[in-house]
Amino acid sequence: NRLFSQSILENVRAARPDATREQVMAALEAAQCSDIIAKLPNGVDTVYGTDGSHLSGGEVQRLMLARAILKDAPIVVLDENEVKIQATFKRLARGRDGSPRTVLMVAHRLSTVRNADKIVVLNEGCAAEQGTHEELLAAGGLYARMWADYRTSAQWRIGKEGGYAA
Repeated sequence: NRLFSQSILENVRAARPDATREQVMAALEAAQCSDIIAKLPNGVDTVYGTDGSHLSGGEVQRLMLARAILKDAPIVVLDENEVKIQATFKRLARGRDGSPRTVLMVAHRLSTVRNADKIVVLNEGCAAEQGTHEELLAAGGLYARMWADYRTSAQWRIGKEGGYAA
């Protein structure tokens, strides 16, 4: 997904052309975009790409999440995302009417998927294991080894003499 050379409002509304301004604003709020809108010269009416109104990759991702929330699609596929985007997962997992929605997330950081209902571990293009975080740790397979490596690397710090310490 990408942004078009039109207002932020219309970029998000592209998901559902009949959406009201209030519905678009609610989707932007749910996707944690208030800070993005606040910094733009004309807020949600700022045309993307004009007057230096360019956004970071993470900001564009959050606007794409607002588009997904507004569309209310039954299945949403996400790439790995930053902390602010994590806050929208619970919102994405439910449709406007409260019905459950399938959210598929491609991730490389294990901390990103720790709370997923189901984790599928791929190895050389094949599903090697699947289950919850706890189930996969208990199984002691590839995921458990990856989690142990992740935990070890997360504890590494640069020491006073410039060396590394675990």
